[in-house]
Amino acid sequence: MTAHANVWYRKPAIRTIEDVLGHIAAVIIGFVMMVVGLGLGVTMIMLPVGIVIGLLGVGLLVAGLFARVPD
Repeated sequence: MTAHANVWYRKPAIRTIEDVLGHIAAVIIGFVMMVVGLGLGVTMIMLPVGIVIGLLGVGLLVAGLFARVPD
């Protein structure tokens, strides 16, 4: 065990809160990216950019909902 193993940010409650907030942030950012991609996709000129941003948003939203980060 290292000398700094008992600091406050290694406690299970803090780690759980950080994990949950990370997932919530990923879901919110993914949803916003999907809406922005949809808005950009309406115009013909920005359609390729809108598709890319929208699909990245879907990926981020799904990862925020279902991804698990190993310890």
